[in-house]
Amino acid sequence: MNTLLTGYKKEALIVSFCGVLIALVFANFGSAFGLRMLTEIACFTIIALGLTIQWGFAGLFNAGIMGFIALAAFVSMLVSYPVNEAFWQSDFSSQLGWVFAKLLLGVAIIWGINSLPTLRNRIKLRRLLVVIAIAITYLVFMQNLAPVARGIETGAGFIGGFGLPVWMGWIAGGIVAGILAWFVGHICLGLRSDYLAIATLGIAEIIKAVLKNADWLTRGTLTVSPLPWPVETPGEIGFIASRAQYLSVTIVIIAVIFWLLQRAYSAPWGRMIRAIRDNELSSAAMGKDVNGRRLEVFILGSVLMGVGGAALVTFNSIFDPSGFLPLHHTFLIWVMVILGGAGNNTGTLIGTVIVYIVWVMSEPATLWVFEGIKHLGLEWFAWQVPNDFDSRALQMRVFLIGLTITLVLRFAPSGLIPEKIREH
Repeated sequence: MNTLLTGYKKEALIVSFCGVLIALVFANFGSAFGLRMLTEIACFTIIALGLTIQWGFAGLFNAGIMGFIALAAFVSMLVSYPVNEAFWQSDFSSQLGWVFAKLLLGVAIIWGINSLPTLRNRIKLRRLLVVIAIAITYLVFMQNLAPVARGIETGAGFIGGFGLPVWMGWIAGGIVAGILAWFVGHICLGLRSDYLAIATLGIAEIIKAVLKNADWLTRGTLTVSPLPWPVETPGEIGFIASRAQYLSVTIVIIAVIFWLLQRAYSAPWGRMIRAIRDNELSSAAMGKDVNGRRLEVFILGSVLMGVGGAALVTFNSIFDPSGFLPLHHTFLIWVMVILGGAGNNTGTLIGTVIVYIVWVMSEPATLWVFEGIKHLGLEWFAWQVPNDFDSRALQMRVFLIGLTITLVLRFAPSGLIPEKIREH
């Protein structure tokens, strides 16, 4: 009982500390900036909860979070961005349809070869034929796509979107991220965990490269903006009111996700997932489908990453394939989960708040310290300040994040609010 009370006091103290940090941001930078920061924190929280499911619940190491975020953001943009009439009224729309019809025919042939009963026991021959079919399908697809893509870029810019509601884009982004997780999981979850990390990392970079270079699809480095919002925009009702509405939407999503995850964690399904994480051999000996359950968790976590990533990019109101960075969209989220406490949903919320505030506030705080150093240096030592002295403040955020995670791993290796293990 005393241990339980001590735990609650610790959580209350940490929550109070987060409240003080948020209050300081609002007091020093204003409500508009504070609401922007809280909304971004809310979007990152959704993504971090997805990682909590994968790593905290099941021990799955996803090193390619950026890829799931980028893919979901693209799908959300494609679904919700206004229709480009110049594309749909041109001949290139029908030509593009034929190109993808040929691609679907190639996929059907590959599936048919893989499913032929006569090749079921001839594994090497079947794999060889599948590889050949994949190569031919890819070459034919790229050969047919190249002239159509050039025509679209020259005549219409890019294909545009479908003009559907934003919430449909978020859902579609989450679904596509889940489909990608299904493919990755089927290949890698039966292998050692390091193969999953390598696969997700590689796929993330492939997705970024494709989106960055497919100008006909995403406008590439030219970016797509402004993205429509699910609420009224700052141009309609002002920054404070619009950001408050956006924050309210994301808070509702977090509340629903958090409630469902808490229920799942305490349910037999959650106990089974943690049992697989802690002792895979014993779980398999008891008849549990280890790979099947892992695949469920991997897909579920990726869906949340997709929804959170789509919400984050929509809030920033710009889709820029070059803006997806492993440091910002993978490593930072890992730091949030590790600092808060893997396997603890409340810890994930706390970790996201603290890490993101440190990330955002490190530059202005460092500039303030640098100004003091410059003043003292000039007054006491007649010190000549380097020309790039102020620009180094931006680099301090990486140092501070590294220092934060180092201190946490040293003094609280299980996170600020560790996973609560019930003893029966």
